[in-house]
Amino acid sequence: MSKKSSHKPSALSEQDGVSQPEIISTNSAASIKQKRSKQPSAKDLIEQIIDGDVTALSRAITLVESTNPKHTEKANTIIKGCLPYANKSVRIGITGVPGVGKSTFIEAFGMYLTDQQKKVAVLAVDPSSTLSKGSILGDKTRMEDLVKNPNAFIRPSASGESLGGVARKTRETIILCEAAGYDTIVIETVGVGQSETAVHSMVDFFLLLKLAGAGDELQGIKRGIIEMADAIVINKADGDNMARARDAKVEFNRALHLYPEKASGWKPKVKLCSALKQDGIDAVWNMIEDYLELVKNNDYFESHRLEQQKFWLLQTIEDRLKSNFYNRKDIKSALTKQITLLESGETTPFAAAEFLLSL
Repeated sequence: MSKKSSHKPSALSEQDGVSQPEIISTNSAASIKQKRSKQPSAKDLIEQIIDGDVTALSRAITLVESTNPKHTEKANTIIKGCLPYANKSVRIGITGVPGVGKSTFIEAFGMYLTDQQKKVAVLAVDPSSTLSKGSILGDKTRMEDLVKNPNAFIRPSASGESLGGVARKTRETIILCEAAGYDTIVIETVGVGQSETAVHSMVDFFLLLKLAGAGDELQGIKRGIIEMADAIVINKADGDNMARARDAKVEFNRALHLYPEKASGWKPKVKLCSALKQDGIDAVWNMIEDYLELVKNNDYFESHRLEQQKFWLLQTIEDRLKSNFYNRKDIKSALTKQITLLESGETTPFAAAEFLLSL
């Protein structure tokens, strides 16, 4: 091999890239640093939220969801400032087992409402892993069209360790979204059990999504989630599944007759829809409007919201007492010791709890 060929450049050799003008990179870096370091005040955030600023709304929700004690005071100030502008929306809870098509339904429902000149906020609660404590937060990915809609706001939140998977601060987030001008709030639950009870206590209308042919018809006679529902919507009622969906509708209607009359005076309805084909979505909204007309005329709407306020007062006290307890330094230290004693068999869970609560 000749000396000339031995110095032939390799295809794998590193080439110099095109350098950026220094003034651009320096200014950009300085601008980014300045934006990150400058945090808006509570007053600024309140004003921006009332003006419908989505960025300010997202920042405020992050503060509300934060477990950092430093953020609590600022978050409470923001909530208090937004409160006079809240309580002007319709709150709809939507639940159903995983795979029933909640995200597809909510996207079709949200797109229909925005076409009706509504402003829709979707508060989607993603389940957190009990092992890693992580959460996918994938609702924005699943709702591709709705997330791009200027009249819609989607906020996925990790459920954390709160009751049944409901985000710890969903109630306060509703207030912020209402203050930002969203007149329809949709809350999606994880659909795994106890979360439905918590969501039912913060919405005006509770909608249960079901699938035909999944064996759920036989569960209709059991008390529980169906008793809480203001409506049952059988999703995926299309194609070969239509006959099964109609049969399921008959069975659910029969089951609903076994329950006592609701305090609202409303008789729960069963509807069919295909969220994928966007069939039946208008009928669902028309039903909700009929419900709202009824409960506003018989004064149940306001009395129900008042009862919800009382419930959340007590719930907030419980949460605060629990948080204060676990954040005490003496409790943290004593708890570690009691766990060690528990692991070695020198105490019982009940005795350890009694000791900690007596401190």
